Amino acid sequence: MDVAEPETGQYIRSRIANACDGCKARKSVRQLVTIRVGQNAFAPQTSRYSVLENAPAHQSRRVPGDNRLPSINSDDIPSAVSTYLSVATGLVDLFDNRRLLEDLMLWANLDQKPDDATTVVNLLVLAIGSQMDNEEMAQDYFEYARDRAYANLSGNLSVTTIQIFTLITLYMLCSCQINGAFLFFGVAVRAAYSVGIHRTEVNARFGPDIHRQRDRLWKSLRVVDLFLSTSMGRPPATSDVDCTVPYQNPNEGANEAPDLLNASVQIFLVLEGVVTEIYSRRKISLQLTEGISLQLRDWSSRWLKQLKDIIANPETHDRAQASGACQVLSTYYYAVMLVSRPFLMYELCRRLSDTAVSSNGRSALTSGKSKLADACIDAASLMVDPILDLIQRRVLVAHVPVLVSWLFASSLVLGIGLLGGFGRILEKYTRMSIHALDHCSKHDTHARQYSLIAQSLLTAALEYLEKRELAERQRRTENSSQLFGLIPSEAGTDPTSPAATRDPSHLAASPASNSRPRDFLDRSFLQHNGLQAVGSPPFGDLDSAFLGLSESMLQTPDPSYWGGPTGMEGDSGSALNLFALLDAGGGIDLTHHL
Repeated sequence: MDVAEPETGQYIRSRIANACDGCKARKSVRQLVTIRVGQNAFAPQTSRYSVLENAPAHQSRRVPGDNRLPSINSDDIPSAVSTYLSVATGLVDLFDNRRLLEDLMLWANLDQKPDDATTVVNLLVLAIGSQMDNEEMAQDYFEYARDRAYANLSGNLSVTTIQIFTLITLYMLCSCQINGAFLFFGVAVRAAYSVGIHRTEVNARFGPDIHRQRDRLWKSLRVVDLFLSTSMGRPPATSDVDCTVPYQNPNEGANEAPDLLNASVQIFLVLEGVVTEIYSRRKISLQLTEGISLQLRDWSSRWLKQLKDIIANPETHDRAQASGACQVLSTYYYAVMLVSRPFLMYELCRRLSDTAVSSNGRSALTSGKSKLADACIDAASLMVDPILDLIQRRVLVAHVPVLVSWLFASSLVLGIGLLGGFGRILEKYTRMSIHALDHCSKHDTHARQYSLIAQSLLTAALEYLEKRELAERQRRTENSSQLFGLIPSEAGTDPTSPAATRDPSHLAASPASNSRPRDFLDRSFLQHNGLQAVGSPPFGDLDSAFLGLSESMLQTPDPSYWGGPTGMEGDSGSALNLFALLDAGGGIDLTHHL
């Protein structure tokens, strides 16, 4: 007896199988390129995806059973707190950041530090903030704090428990241990549900300050959860209809300083809708896209100008604000890319199809699908500019796992856009995205692999465009050479003989034939144009319909090519007057033109 699978089970299974993570995007691009361009278009080293756990960079110095607290140098705390805030801003808001440095300094100066949850939280903050400057010390802090978190985990859960496991998640994200981050984040979410921070009426019972802290803690969990689920292709853990925490503040526009956490959670909620409505259901339409477009435009009207102002003037804000604003803005661009990416892939398949006809191009330019494909590429280009600007200003100096994931998606979109003929300017933006990934790869091994994949795609796109342009140049040269004899004719054939131009055997040796020798073009012409070293196939290997051409254009012209039999004047009225200035009666001095 067959039992129908519950709709919820189908939905979750579909959601996992059809996620929009970076691995899925890379596979889609690889499939398109290998089918339309060539089996070896991507380099072999890019065939794997960095989803495996990274081993720690240093061997653990901790001895099992050693409960001694690692040494704390109070002089390093200001720098560590500054780096932590650069990592966390726009992603999580777990404490009162105005008091964080003061609280850590007071704790560090204690002669006897308590063995409690506060010490664990402080060590995790220092671990995240020290990863770049002293990775070995950061690992010591993290391992001690993680072990103490294990030991203290019991049924007595609190807000501090949520903070601890969220910080562990953040540290592991910065360490490129994404599977471990996903595992520990599950503990934080279940603890949050246990203490009820997803219900704002419960949070309100603790007074205004605690109410705000608990609400913002839940928003932080939502942001991290949706980032993990989107980037890894796994179902979110916080999508609960029972949640009553508001994600919008009615007075947002009146505030002088934008609330980056609110901006972040709101754009991630739109991103969640894209995954739910499009990628999980494997369906997309212009009507559905328009609904999501309204949400994106609404978000843009509230936040876009404020975020751009922060990024454009980082000297008037602290480094953490500029870094956080850049991460939130990049998430917005990624959401635009995600909703329009199916239309870009459709347009690429149409453009790279062997049966594409140039006559369809004009109507395609005005179609809604083509506009959405352009929007995907525009969003990818717009994402790269502010990131590279902050890198050059030395503002983005910390771990930025969100930016690395979105930059990878941007580099893929730009690379395939270049491949699909959306403009050679995309080569510049692709190289910019690779440069940004290379900057992040100093401390992020995922960024290093993403950069290799993007470089491979860029190389494949440039080689493909070069071969296509060479083939087009060959076709044009073959046509024009018949007019003036620019290319020597084949041995034993008189190119002026009318019989030769109509003989079937002569037609078989046209450039549309695979039997034609590769070097039928004059070498001096290729060398002059810098194309001698290009390893492109004969034009006969290319389907003429790919370029929107008919076979008749590739054949030797017969006398009708000139509009009449060769050697005859024909109708004098049909001649093209190239000397209109001389028809006025002479008297024109052309000496200075000679």
